[in-house]
Amino acid sequence: MTTSRRPTGLRQFLTPKQQREWLQGKTSLPDTEDRSESLEQRFKYIPRFEKLLRRPQAQEVLEILRFYAESCIPIPRRTERVYWSVSCLPSTSDKPLVRVNASWMELFTLLPDGDNLRARFILHLSDFTVDGSPEPDHLDQASLEQCVARPEDVSHFYWKADTFGIKVRGSASIRKFLATPRGLRAIRRFNLTHMNRGRNAYQASHCYSVADHMLEG
Repeated sequence: MTTSRRPTGLRQFLTPKQQREWLQGKTSLPDTEDRSESLEQRFKYIPRFEKLLRRPQAQEVLEILRFYAESCIPIPRRTERVYWSVSCLPSTSDKPLVRVNASWMELFTLLPDGDNLRARFILHLSDFTVDGSPEPDHLDQASLEQCVARPEDVSHFYWKADTFGIKVRGSASIRKFLATPRGLRAIRRFNLTHMNRGRNAYQASHCYSVADHMLEG
């Protein structure tokens, strides 16, 4: 007698076909109107959110995050906190303004750069190589530079296996990276990978006040 394994991650809500079509930009996924919430956790992070609002980059941060949620996270309301989360002014050495996580992985981080912003995206290297392989020496630097406003605004670092980081300077280049088809598809594919791995390990740091702005509308 065999028992079927219960689906994990996004597979509980979306079929492989739905995920594939969303990745390719061929469909919009129906989300729920309701959001589950922990009032205790909401109140815990209000002081950090109020501190964020006093930063000169605050409005730009919230606008970029809203676009990120709309474009890069599948069914963000249904999966909020349990399968992705956003931390506000997390206490790490790089002193970010906000960080989006899923499973055990950082997805997207916004950091101060004077009065402007810089971003860090963690992605699959194979989405930016000339042949789709995870080989660092096959990186297509030209295509990477086409995803930002100025070539000097982008840099990268290698991590492990098929994972690398992209650093983008300036809100104009961050916005362009999020909107460029190749950049957007790479972000979506990496997010699907980690949201399918199971529950988010960073639920305790989720800031509902930031998420309100990401999910409004």
